[in-house]
Amino acid sequence: MENDKRYFIDSDKLSEAQLRKKHALEDDPSSRTNHMEYMEGMEKIESDIMSKVLNEMDNYDYNSYTVVDVNRALNSDHCTVEDFKALLSPAAAPFLERMAKKARLETQKHFGNTVYLFTPLYIANYCENYCVYCGFNCYNDIRRMKLNMEQIEHEMEVIAKSGMEEILLLTGESHKMSDIKYIGEACKIARKYFRMVGIEIYPTNTDNYRYLHECGVDYVTVFQETYDNKRYEELHLLGHKRVFPYRFEAQERALMAGMRGVAGSALLGLSDFRKDALASALHMYYLQRKYPQAEISLSCPRLRPIINNEAINPLDVHEKELCQVLCAYRIFMPFCGITVSSRESREFRDGIVKIAATKISAGVSTGIGDHESKYTGKEAENEEGDEQFEINDTRSFDTMYKDMSNEGLQPVLNDYLYV
Repeated sequence: MENDKRYFIDSDKLSEAQLRKKHALEDDPSSRTNHMEYMEGMEKIESDIMSKVLNEMDNYDYNSYTVVDVNRALNSDHCTVEDFKALLSPAAAPFLERMAKKARLETQKHFGNTVYLFTPLYIANYCENYCVYCGFNCYNDIRRMKLNMEQIEHEMEVIAKSGMEEILLLTGESHKMSDIKYIGEACKIARKYFRMVGIEIYPTNTDNYRYLHECGVDYVTVFQETYDNKRYEELHLLGHKRVFPYRFEAQERALMAGMRGVAGSALLGLSDFRKDALASALHMYYLQRKYPQAEISLSCPRLRPIINNEAINPLDVHEKELCQVLCAYRIFMPFCGITVSSRESREFRDGIVKIAATKISAGVSTGIGDHESKYTGKEAENEEGDEQFEINDTRSFDTMYKDMSNEGLQPVLNDYLYV
């Protein structure tokens, strides 16, 4: 990738040359690199998971499923891939109540009445990618911010004082501004304050994942955004993220490096959500079969408004459809963790944790350096960088803990002992 300063500094406006390049990327597909070709330095692994997932997705005709198929799936003791496809289909929509009951039984059987709580911490929002739907994209005019180690520790102290024991560290996808060593040092600090440390950063090679695991990382989350190859090419116009197969294989490289667990999903609303939901689950399903020792989790994010583009909204993915997807996930993968983020409403999250979800975020901010003001009400010591997207459920950790308890659930902060 060319070393363009645009990726790494803030500016009030783009230069004429930058604007020309931006418009060329948007209007002329021939100006973009091949999104299926690995860039220099990207590790290739031998794996058949991507081909299996994409083949199943491409051949999925959800309109071919009938109420007979849905009834068969709901009456079965073991949900097959075909059953799962039926449960995602439009034919299953009238059976949502039955799906919810079956999903709830599976959740209670394997997770009891527990719900896990965690919080994300964004430590930088510089990005080298041009993804048209993301608030961090390199062409978006936002306040860029990168916390130094002292600021990171201060943010973590504030969060840890609330009682939180699991943290997810996030950065924008800039290899220069958030290099592996920077992320690793942040993870070492996190391990001082939290018993579970996850990361959601740019995909990287196995040796880097191994180093981050040594720095204290337990699990890795990577969102494929959409498994629709053509749509992926249209949405990711520039940067390392443009390379579809390298992103797809990120979780497997993390597991090869010794990570305890991985998570992933599509960003529902970018393309056909039923096909993306199928591919998301099958991706995790095949990883689980190949790496049975791993903890596998699914998420279900939907598009949210971003700075400078408030018109972005989920494409035909309403709460009923999202509930159908989550119930189908639970029935198909009973042991799988399912996370519902603060992108969703308070009411939806309170309901879905009783049915299918096992993990929710609390005390969330997608901005940079603003946890002190959020957690204590005091003016933040750090400068603040702009958020990646608008959250919906703004509850604090204390409020979330109390609400979950009042709903008859047992909030869990950590269930691991390190010896």
